[in-house]
Amino acid sequence: MIKKRLLNAQRVRRIEGGFSFIPHRFLADGFLPSLGQKEFLLYMFLVLVADRQGLSFYSYDSICSLLQLSLDQYIESRDSLIDKDLIAFDGTIFQVLELPSKPKDNTRMKQDPAVIAQQIRQSLNEAKDAR
Repeated sequence: MIKKRLLNAQRVRRIEGGFSFIPHRFLADGFLPSLGQKEFLLYMFLVLVADRQGLSFYSYDSICSLLQLSLDQYIESRDSLIDKDLIAFDGTIFQVLELPSKPKDNTRMKQDPAVIAQQIRQSLNEAKDAR
């Protein structure tokens, strides 16, 4: 087992000003592989901009511009995150929700781990190429 130690004690992360976190369950319980690239991008953005209650109110124009998403990609990703019970949206305000007990769409989790790794690498390369 690897023994953890601080590499730079002067640069330990602290919560100041804004507040965002991702529970370890997001990875351990399979939420990460249940999301497509654009869904993941939108979810991470909403986590980053949310307050302590998970609330934020960025407009779709700002989100699309910042994340370089088309309106169709934004709507598809937003609606998918709502269907997967990860966010709520009332037309103006987003709320990042407490993670449900398990991912709603876990079909990718049933695949071989090598296939999942390949999909992640492929998504990262597509994102890099898009820049």
